[in-house]
Amino acid sequence: MALDKSTVRTIAALARIRVPEDDLDGLAEELSHILGWIEQLDEVDTDGVAPIASVSGMKMPEREDAVTDGGIRDDVLANAPEPESGFFTVPKVVE
Repeated sequence: MALDKSTVRTIAALARIRVPEDDLDGLAEELSHILGWIEQLDEVDTDGVAPIASVSGMKMPEREDAVTDGGIRDDVLANAPEPESGFFTVPKVVE
């Protein structure tokens, strides 16, 4: 399918994309090539191929959706420069 400048101008307007007049010819050619590749998909024989929603038939393991503190407070606080009473301390930033 070959697109002309007028069609590309309309597509750009619908997509709310500003395309300079000088670029319309090149863009028309590129879009025509892309549509040509899409048309090639019609040539693929898909008879007998069942549609799939996923490439994998595996079910992913799920964990219980529970809110926790992570259970690693001491490990996290080990990264703090000056932890105090089990919390991070930060410098005062507001007078």
